[in-house]
Amino acid sequence: MNQVSELRANWIAFETIFVKEVRRFMRIWPQTLLPPAITMTLYFVIFGSVIGSRVGKMGGFEYMKFVVPGLIMMSVITNSYSNVASSFFSNKFQRSVEEIMVAPVPHSIILLGFVMGGVVRGMFTAVIVTMLSLFFVSFTIHDYLITFTAVFLTALIFSLGGFINALYARKFDDVSIIPTFVLTPLTYLGGVFYSLKALPEVWRDISMWNPILYQVNAFRYGMLGRAGMVDISDAFLVMALVSAVLYAVCLYLLNKGKGLRH
Repeated sequence: MNQVSELRANWIAFETIFVKEVRRFMRIWPQTLLPPAITMTLYFVIFGSVIGSRVGKMGGFEYMKFVVPGLIMMSVITNSYSNVASSFFSNKFQRSVEEIMVAPVPHSIILLGFVMGGVVRGMFTAVIVTMLSLFFVSFTIHDYLITFTAVFLTALIFSLGGFINALYARKFDDVSIIPTFVLTPLTYLGGVFYSLKALPEVWRDISMWNPILYQVNAFRYGMLGRAGMVDISDAFLVMALVSAVLYAVCLYLLNKGKGLRH
């Protein structure tokens, strides 16, 4: 009976944090959901009408169709990351996180509550951008399960990454450093706008160390049926391993109170 009561209490704690996170980004949707929609629309216009017609085919597809999965994943990455990083740091800054930490709730539940909020925002953004893309190019999704799993794991990875950023951040400026100097370069070099086959062999080998490359190619396979030079099983293996490692790191830092005791 005690175990049942404990599970119920943990579920209520998770649900409370999770619902609060979802309501937060839904309440301020002009700041959280509208900007990626506008930004991606501009990308579609530029790459579809201006550049796409001149590039021709890429990876066996019209350039616009090839680039759409990459643009969707780019929006998932930035939004899932920023949601957790900004939200948890705001709780630190306002010192409301101290009330959460002293509650009789396992740290894993607190972590999952914030992270799943970021995952939901990332997936919301994916749906919005996908719907917008249909105004510019027509396509049918090749495999719904692979597509969904790729989006979910990507949003999970970068939500966990955002949590680590929030733990180490000491001021609001620190929250934007990683997205600007790490995520943006990795995303642009992760096969969003080009096929890996278009690169010289040296840069192709270097790109294989970029985890975002595997996420983009897994999602592109789910949508279009081709993953370029990345094996789909390797892509999901990399995503699963990165998710597990980041989760363990987040939980370790949270248990140690990193960034929460000063």
